[in-house]
Amino acid sequence: MTDLVERVREVLPSVRRDLEGLVRIESVWADPDRQGEVHRSAQAVAELLAQAGFDDVRTVSDSGAPAVIARYPAPPGAPTVLLYAHHDVQPEGDHEQWVSPPFEPTERDGRLYGRGSADDKAGIATHLAAFRAHGGRPPVGVTVFVEGEEESGSPSLGRLLAAHRDTLAADVIVIADSDNWSTDIPALTVTLRGMADCVVEVATLDHGLHSGLWGGVIPDALSVLVRLLASLHDDEGNVAVAGLHEGTAAPVDYPPERVRTDSGLLEGVSEIGSGSVPQRLWAKPAITVIGIDTTPVAAASNTLIPRARAKISMRVAPGGDAAAHLDALEAHLRRHTPWGAQVDVTRGELGQPYAVTTTGPVYDAARSAFRQAWGTDPVEMGMGGSIPFIAEFAAAFPQAAILVTGVEDPATQAHSVNESLDLGVLERAAITEALFLTELA
Repeated sequence: MTDLVERVREVLPSVRRDLEGLVRIESVWADPDRQGEVHRSAQAVAELLAQAGFDDVRTVSDSGAPAVIARYPAPPGAPTVLLYAHHDVQPEGDHEQWVSPPFEPTERDGRLYGRGSADDKAGIATHLAAFRAHGGRPPVGVTVFVEGEEESGSPSLGRLLAAHRDTLAADVIVIADSDNWSTDIPALTVTLRGMADCVVEVATLDHGLHSGLWGGVIPDALSVLVRLLASLHDDEGNVAVAGLHEGTAAPVDYPPERVRTDSGLLEGVSEIGSGSVPQRLWAKPAITVIGIDTTPVAAASNTLIPRARAKISMRVAPGGDAAAHLDALEAHLRRHTPWGAQVDVTRGELGQPYAVTTTGPVYDAARSAFRQAWGTDPVEMGMGGSIPFIAEFAAAFPQAAILVTGVEDPATQAHSVNESLDLGVLERAAITEALFLTELA
């Protein structure tokens, strides 16, 4: 095992160069003007996998973004492992808020900054490092699947899994797209909340009215919307929609000072909701208003606004059904719209929650690899965010053991400005994966 660890460390400089090359590609599938960059990113990933020693490398799509599949067949009697990552990234947001350019990888204080440096091009780097450390000939079969539209909700993933089921079939699936407990303590993600969203629009008038002439008699749509959105939570900040599922989180200590540090909560701002932090983050529903369309302040006039709308995002606790939860949210919105205002609800995306069972030889092998690479057992943690495609993998390959790992940590700031990767975590994640392939054999 010592030799394998050293081989991982020997290949890491080249892996980092390749990761930096991928970060420089602006692979934002959600931006139509940069979808060509996603194709360029897929080509770069395919070339890296071919150079690493995969003989069968193909780029595929099904009316969506390009994905890359690379296969190394299993030696006789050995299992096959599917290693997942995605090469598309979130939009970078305001460049002025980045300390260094978002698509120019920059190292500061042991962290590599750049959009996708962690989420999830570091997942690709981890797979490359593990495969290269084995000299391109690991003791198990390895299939790498690198998706191109995860940050857009994986709309064509189900079709890809169906079309390439035989190629992607595996005994073990490793999803390298999650978090670690800290830069020193690894994690296996064992529960994931699902998601559902909708757009609610309220209307009170067929045209705007002078607020001085009609204010106090006629309700404006923005006031209606504000009151309606406020009804989604009680005074403590708990979700107030009836009929939503709540599970039970693992008894993991998450002190208030860590919440404040990890989240960047401002001085004087309190947490919301009741129950432990893991319970609220991993096992209870959450509702967030993520956008409002109305008259901007700069264009405001003394006018009663006739229409306003908002986008609402809901997280669904493991054990709940995303479609049923969206039904409950829609019923709440219609029931609580004040003053008889007209309301329209447009349903959006659904993603089911998932809970992973972590018993058996595959998970024993994973824990052994974590212990050797990190010097400690992994924390079995939940994830407040959603990775809906995991349920699709579970449905497509029901006999496969699924491990959800990752190269992120609480300081990564995935999806935000100044996203970064801890380079020490990358090393330990790569060592873990290389050891895991050996442990499975």
